[in-house]
Amino acid sequence: MQKKIERKTHIIDASNKSAGRLATKISVLLRGKDKPDFAPNKDIGNYIIVKNAGKIKFTGKKLQNKMYYHHTGYLGHLKEIPMSKNSPSEILRRAVMGMLPKNKLRAIQIKRLKVEE
Repeated sequence: MQKKIERKTHIIDASNKSAGRLATKISVLLRGKDKPDFAPNKDIGNYIIVKNAGKIKFTGKKLQNKMYYHHTGYLGHLKEIPMSKNSPSEILRRAVMGMLPKNKLRAIQIKRLKVEE
């Protein structure tokens, strides 16, 4: 008999925090790695609400130099978007998405992340 999964809601204030360190903390909570009964194939993570995403701190010249790439599938259609064009909530979501495992659980886990600016 399976026991009921206890999902907590964590509210995180993102003001004056580094984007990468914040994304690492969020990905650990989304996966449920802080729980004693963690297993990589189980979805036992928590809900995360991030407040003040517009006040995230970016180190160095990332906003000017970092590019996001995606390919449309057609020849020669590699698209580049500078980091400065994206909203801070989208930047944080992409960072967390990259830290989650690349499997079927990722789409389920990322739905439990809500980012407010």
